[in-house]
Amino acid sequence: MMGRQGRRALLAALLLIATVALAACGMRGAGAGGGDAAGGETFTIKFSHVVTPATPKGQAAQKFKEVVEQRSGGRIKVEVYPNSELYGDKDELQALQSNSVQVLAPASAKFTTIAPALQVLDLPFLFDSVDDIPKVASPDSAVGKAIYENEALAANNIKVMGLWDNGLKQLSSNTEMRTPDSLAGLSFRIQPSDVLRTQFEKWGASATPMAFSEVYNALQQGVVSGQENPYSNIESQNMHTVQKFITESNHGYVGYVLVINNQFFQSLPADLQQIVQQSADEASTYNREVAAKLNADARTTIEQAGTTTITELTPEERKAFKDRVVPSVWQQYADVIGPDLVNDLLAQQNAQ
Repeated sequence: MMGRQGRRALLAALLLIATVALAACGMRGAGAGGGDAAGGETFTIKFSHVVTPATPKGQAAQKFKEVVEQRSGGRIKVEVYPNSELYGDKDELQALQSNSVQVLAPASAKFTTIAPALQVLDLPFLFDSVDDIPKVASPDSAVGKAIYENEALAANNIKVMGLWDNGLKQLSSNTEMRTPDSLAGLSFRIQPSDVLRTQFEKWGASATPMAFSEVYNALQQGVVSGQENPYSNIESQNMHTVQKFITESNHGYVGYVLVINNQFFQSLPADLQQIVQQSADEASTYNREVAAKLNADARTTIEQAGTTTITELTPEERKAFKDRVVPSVWQQYADVIGPDLVNDLLAQQNAQ
């Protein structure tokens, strides 16, 4: 029969075994986001953006979430925060670098202070149609390498996973705009880009950088005269309800650079890194498929609203806008973007 001292020793041994077992379970379940039922590491990706879920970016973000979660078998959870719910234009890049969010898809202009060379995508009339975009900005093109192999982004702990389209930009204001001179004296909201500021100055207008979420109120209150955006952004934010005219200029491109915090990415197991990148590729393909349709639908919605007159420029009228900014704006920022890249792009223009 076991004595009191023996029982105490047995109890102590059992407690020690239980403590070790619980600690082991805890270690197996610890990851960036905790542990799943199977005891493997799980991770959470916070994906923040500034537009509505209905836009090309919003839909592609949802696609990315669905594909990542499905392919990872639940090992990665993606939380999407649209409409500046989590972070807005002014602080989302800082949030990415601090790993407060893991994935963003900001417009290329937002990277001006971090990676000035990305302003190549802000060059006016870089693309003549949406069909030119995947060719001119493919990963193995000169433009693509300036994005995907950007050393400044890498130095800031940012990895590029893709380029999402939102289409070509149109001009809107309460003044009919058929010539560059029509813009004289007007003020336009822009994304924070020196290239975009100079573009409007060449047309005789002024430009004011402003967060996307503030544009509608600024237009309504007359803080700025107009803005530039693809149809889907104009319609989703109801900008057309406070703008009498839209000029279908197709003068610029809104491209979103899909990025991830590189330290977080490298912390993922190799198989999950592959899943995240493959999911980004699939979401990028999906984005291109929906962007054109959404912009066409948004244009129809704007027309049917009856609040805005859409002006279609003739080729000659569009050329007048282009001649004011090409090649002058391109050459002005050649040292920032890269002289060789700008010269290559100008040679392509001249060959057309």
